[in-house]
Amino acid sequence: METMTLKIEGMSCGGCVVSVTNALNRVGGVQKVAVSLEKKEAVVQGEGLQLPRLQAAVEDAGFDLGA
Repeated sequence: METMTLKIEGMSCGGCVVSVTNALNRVGGVQKVAVSLEKKEAVVQGEGLQLPRLQAAVEDAGFDLGA
């Protein structure tokens, strides 16, 4: 299983965490998502993870990936 940690910009509440979690869970190959509001990041686990697909899901939910 692969693991990717994504910095997420723009999250400010629990609703944001739910939105990002749901968006990432819809991406093919994703098996587990843990989003932290405090760390402003998402840890994604799965098989065949592709950063462009994960980034698109985050952006479609209204957030941006940080550096």
